[in-house]
Amino acid sequence: MHIEIRLRQQELWLLSERDIVRGYSVSTAKNGPGEMENSECTPRGWHAIWAKIGAGCASGTVFVARQPDGRVYVPEFRTLFPGKDWILTRILWLTGLQPAFNQGGSVDTKNRFIYIHGAPDDVAMGTPGSRGCIRMPNADVIDLFDRVEAGTRVLIRDDAL
Repeated sequence: MHIEIRLRQQELWLLSERDIVRGYSVSTAKNGPGEMENSECTPRGWHAIWAKIGAGCASGTVFVARQPDGRVYVPEFRTLFPGKDWILTRILWLTGLQPAFNQGGSVDTKNRFIYIHGAPDDVAMGTPGSRGCIRMPNADVIDLFDRVEAGTRVLIRDDAL
């Protein structure tokens, strides 16, 4: 089983060796694809899930520095913290598998804290908008989280299919 994220289509696909298991609409980086630190771009290439964070947390749990902070997201937070890119519900922390492309130095996906994570219900999916991560609706990130393990390979591609 592996995950394929298609940046141009803003789709995430969970694939077995022979079949599509499930497809999801996502939101990737507003700044487009790219591997450099501080670029706020979504890194391309082969990755793996380095860590799964948030098992058993309520849908909408707010994470700060990969820890639940005791709050569950409510729409009023948008007014209190305008412009914040919320990390909610579950985190699948990615690590790059391609040295000098998305692993090591100033292109290291893991050190850039690139995740697949939940987002508020009012965040548009199917269109780029994140600061580098792959955002999903909360119900979808829970579903994906429950289907994959740490070590699951993730291909992030930017080509036209």
